[in-house]
Amino acid sequence: MQKYLSLNENKDFQRAYHRGKSCAKPALVVYAMKNRVGICRVGITVSKKIGNAVERNRSRRIIRAAFQNIFKAYGISGNYDFVFVARTKTKYLKTPQVEKAMLELLKEVGAIK
Repeated sequence: MQKYLSLNENKDFQRAYHRGKSCAKPALVVYAMKNRVGICRVGITVSKKIGNAVERNRSRRIIRAAFQNIFKAYGISGNYDFVFVARTKTKYLKTPQVEKAMLELLKEVGAIK
């Protein structure tokens, strides 16, 4: 059972980019912002700079798996919109490595205590 939704609309991504809090690591960037929807929402973006379609989709899968693991283990306090942006290093990493970087980023933004 999933307790978070996907961000689908461009205006939601833009709102997170402009008004959200951001933190970056070499593997990942996160934009986080409180929402009024009442549920956590997640968006993942991967630029064409990352590589071809196979590499971009792999990066998305790794980020999604890392977030699911963190969401199950820690739960996210509050209602947040998260936008995760993959960087060029992401395609070379495994899920636990991305999970570790994501956990540090989410702690920096204040979503996890």
